Amino acid sequence: QVQLVESGGGLVQAGRSLRLSCAASRSIFSINSMAWYRQAPGKQRELVAVIRSGGDTNYADSVKGRFTISRDNAVNTVYLQMNSLKPEDTAVYYCNALFLGTVYWGQGTQVTASS
Repeated sequence: QVQLVESGGGLVQAGRSLRLSCAASRSIFSINSMAWYRQAPGKQRELVAVIRSGGDTNYADSVKGRFTISRDNAVNTVYLQMNSLKPEDTAVYYCNALFLGTVYWGQGTQVTASS
């Protein structure tokens, strides 16, 4: 089982940066993949970025070049560095982990980029 706790959300002006953190309750070295999703009001949850156990990453087209996902195995944490935030990035951001065929979710953290 994996518990995930997100932090780092908040209210920022468009163009600024935020870094989200997702702390896992077990070694992330053993987790197949970890990802960040987001859900804006009235919209479906969408994949933002994923990092796999081998270190390869993928990003949604809407965030390529602005967001970076990374992991620190020593502290069992995955990060999402978000630069040049836009109002359309406003959403609740969720951390996700795939471990032994089961998907786990964090509670979410609100990110608001004001224009």
